[in-house]
Amino acid sequence: MDQRLRHTRQFVGLVYVYAIVIPILTVHVVGKFLVEKNSLRVTSPESLKGVYDSAIGNFGVPQYGGVMAGTVIYPEAASNGCKDYTNFNISFKSTTGGGLPAIVLVDRGDCYFAFKVWNAQKSGAAAVLVADDRNEPLITMDSPEDSSSSASYVQNITIPSALIDRQFGDALKKAVSSGEMVNMYLDWRESLPHPDDRVEYEFWTNSNDECGQKCDRQTEFVKNFKGAAQILEQGGYTLFTPHYITWFCPHAFVLSKQCQSQCINHGRYCAPDPEQDFTQGYDGKDVVKENLRQLCVYKVATEMQKPWVWWDYVTDFQIRCPMKEQKYNEDCAQEVLWSLGLSLNSTHECMGDPEADEDNPILKAEQDSQVGHGSRGDVTMLPTLIINQRQYRGKLDKGAVLKALCSGFKETTEPPVCLSDGIETNECLTNNGGCWEDPKANVTACKDTFRGRICECPLVQGVQFLGDGYNNCTAFGLGRCNLDNGGCWQKTQNGSTFSACSATELSGCQCPSGFRGDGIQSCDDVDECKEGIACQCPECTCKNTWGSYDCQCQKGLLYIKEHDTCLREKASASRVSWVVALIVLAALAVAAVAGYIVYKYRLRSYMDSEIRAIMAQYMPLDSQGDVNQHLQEDA
Repeated sequence: MDQRLRHTRQFVGLVYVYAIVIPILTVHVVGKFLVEKNSLRVTSPESLKGVYDSAIGNFGVPQYGGVMAGTVIYPEAASNGCKDYTNFNISFKSTTGGGLPAIVLVDRGDCYFAFKVWNAQKSGAAAVLVADDRNEPLITMDSPEDSSSSASYVQNITIPSALIDRQFGDALKKAVSSGEMVNMYLDWRESLPHPDDRVEYEFWTNSNDECGQKCDRQTEFVKNFKGAAQILEQGGYTLFTPHYITWFCPHAFVLSKQCQSQCINHGRYCAPDPEQDFTQGYDGKDVVKENLRQLCVYKVATEMQKPWVWWDYVTDFQIRCPMKEQKYNEDCAQEVLWSLGLSLNSTHECMGDPEADEDNPILKAEQDSQVGHGSRGDVTMLPTLIINQRQYRGKLDKGAVLKALCSGFKETTEPPVCLSDGIETNECLTNNGGCWEDPKANVTACKDTFRGRICECPLVQGVQFLGDGYNNCTAFGLGRCNLDNGGCWQKTQNGSTFSACSATELSGCQCPSGFRGDGIQSCDDVDECKEGIACQCPECTCKNTWGSYDCQCQKGLLYIKEHDTCLREKASASRVSWVVALIVLAALAVAAVAGYIVYKYRLRSYMDSEIRAIMAQYMPLDSQGDVNQHLQEDA
């Protein structure tokens, strides 16, 4: 009953993703199926301490990016997990608070892998390990083929599961059976690579909607995941690429009815008949053409710098152009293209001629992409997600897939959607994650990441905090006094404010003049009068104030603080000042009057001379000689 994936078999007679065997469709490469793993770390007993490999199950929800601690339980009375544990009065739920989650160990064989996990989940298991019953390399546990009996539980599995090898399984069973407590960590943090701040992922899908429950689940996933996918793509957080599997028809069968109905480009690109009936409904070549159109939609949308429009087209096409309503055709597809503002001509040119006896560059690239390279295995099943060149294992569900995508980001670079409720647990909310914090300034060294919290002194409003992040963080640089006064002492009293933080210093706290202390917790006022460091002149009397002091001289004397001395009487100095001021004002007034008199005299004399000169031209005057002399002088 085990669903072992065919990782050693060639693709000849390839098993179609919807469990339809199409003997004449094939590809021309040797299959390479890679088992995706997570690690187990046993912490007790001492004899089993160490790290072991396990193969992630292809169903349920693997905790990508996370770690789970638990205690191994081996129910010997129902060791194969093929029956409901309630029949044996077995429950894996902790009867007291604070107990570690139960990691249930079951034997392989007698029923589907997924059914074992489902039974354990119903009885309270947090995770399931299946011990292999033969000596062989690890394989991927697959879900059973679609049927009414299996569909009801496979999609409801929400816990992770993994296959372990026979030797490790026997060792675990022996330890548990002998009464030892076996504790371990299941670790998925390195199950997916997380090299940088962008995740690259592929979705291998198909436009066929008449393949039963798998098609229905795929359609539902695309509809539900669309919003998150577009947010990630528009924000530059991800690089998404859609893909479609195609097969080719062997040359000897190119002219057969089967190949002509299932293939385009003379047998080069094929898909199985949607209804598995060559006499009615849609043909495989209809599916290939729509797959090609959807690839071209992605290409055209990418050229428009809007690759996320692919999600709009696919969801709209699924709703508006279903096979059940006989709308799965080019006319309906063009209506969807037009409604989304996509160029019909560009899409048509991209698709090329499906009747041509030549390679189609788009579909040829798809067939090449199906072959695994490096750490990635071949793509043999639909739907398939590949994240950072690793095949995703688990349920095709929005939350589970988003969790896997988030585990592909380098720590601290995750987008906000990855740190939202339901995706990960914010460890900074409990006791600040054990990191340093300044609650007054609302500054913390706890930084939430998808894989857990880290304690790192922050950069706040351009001010960098330095320290170990756990016990201390100190503001450094200009502007630090604007953030909680740089962590220094500050106090206001009697309308005056004093601070131990200097805006000109890059770091440190120093009590201001008039205070003494550590500058952080306290600065105490210095009594300059009592300590004899102020008002030392014989005529002085001293009074201490907060942060300073006040000196007064004997009556009539003025205190000079810079020299700590008393000078002349205030009254005398005031009278002298007034006398000097009056003298200056009187002198200015006299000068002004004298100037005015001189000005008037000169003006009058000048006017008299001008008048006499004019009159002399019309009548003789006794002073004619004087006038002529005046005229000569003017000339």
